[in-house]
Amino acid sequence: MKMKITTKLWIGIAILIILSPVGLILPEVFKAGAAWGEWGTEEMMELVGYIPQGLEKLSSIWRAPIPDYAFHGWEEKPLQELSFAYIISAVTGIGVTILAVFIIGKLLSKKDD
Repeated sequence: MKMKITTKLWIGIAILIILSPVGLILPEVFKAGAAWGEWGTEEMMELVGYIPQGLEKLSSIWRAPIPDYAFHGWEEKPLQELSFAYIISAVTGIGVTILAVFIIGKLLSKKDD
């Protein structure tokens, strides 16, 4: 039985959703602080001694809808609950992305008619 490519895609996305807490768990296990590349202005100042101009400018413009991949007030929750928040964040992000692609696709396909 041959699996359709869309089925493979959804399986891959599901695996990535389930694995999303790895970015939270590994730094905790290795006492590494923040996940690599997810530094805010404070972490950047500690790591390199200054805040790059572009990062400083953008950090005041954009506020993440789910900061730190957790819900408001969950910052000090145990790792298991934070892992759940990571999964919810992944599902939300994927859902918004799929919705945006679907809407853009519909708009573009109407122009061709």
